[in-house]
Amino acid sequence: MYRMLALDIDGTLVNSNDEVSAETRDALRRAAEAGLRIVLATGRRYSRALPLVEPLGIDAPVISASGALIKHPGDHRTLFRAHLDRDDLRALLRVVDQAGFDAILYGDTFAEGFDYYCRRLDVSQPELAEYLALNRDCERLWPQLVTEPPADIFAGFVMGTREQMVGLHHALQSALPGRLYTHVIRSPRYRGFMCEIAPAGATKWSGVLHVAQIWQIAEHEICAVGDDVNDLPMVEGAGLGIAMGNAVPELKAAADRIAPTHDDHGLVQVVDWLLEHRGA
Repeated sequence: MYRMLALDIDGTLVNSNDEVSAETRDALRRAAEAGLRIVLATGRRYSRALPLVEPLGIDAPVISASGALIKHPGDHRTLFRAHLDRDDLRALLRVVDQAGFDAILYGDTFAEGFDYYCRRLDVSQPELAEYLALNRDCERLWPQLVTEPPADIFAGFVMGTREQMVGLHHALQSALPGRLYTHVIRSPRYRGFMCEIAPAGATKWSGVLHVAQIWQIAEHEICAVGDDVNDLPMVEGAGLGIAMGNAVPELKAAADRIAPTHDDHGLVQVVDWLLEHRGA
């Protein structure tokens, strides 16, 4: 009997047009009415996940930044924020700077009206330039970011080509072994790839477990669904791990089941499986 459904957003909840289909929305409402607790676990910033909460009727915390920040959308209070050691932060910023890239750093700053810190807007990397152009007024400029980063940073990312970000991922892991959780991922909203950076142990699965503890739900009672590498920890850890039909090969290999794609209403099939299991 599964009691909790943890959903990735991009490539899972939303289709390739960045929309939640009517079929998916109705299926999730059926799941909620049957008693399943639904939670969003996304790599998106908290502010970018919020617009999906009200239309879905989800009364649950939002696990954002791939597990590094959990907030409740009702009053925007913070339930969990990862801690990125300041010495580790300075060290990783040196690695990023020496590699010729600019970092974007996340602070728990929603109440202050912005989402992230950046050193400058006139960046040389075309991938990051596109990101900044598509997210105007979401930043706070911090020129001394590399030498004196802001306080209470909990995660961040760097953008470039896939090859560049894979190289940076390895460089960061070599410079700070066992200290960071990094992975390379591409959001469908952008052309470039992101090397996402968080403290070791801060994953979507750790975020799901935090919420599950609040609800007194055991690990084996959780179903997790995703499509990309940052979904691996929760798909591997959940009682039932499901990969979307459009998922990367690594996730499909780790999953217990594979659903149809996000453009074929894959979550409708997931809900049908879960409700059938409950005898609904």
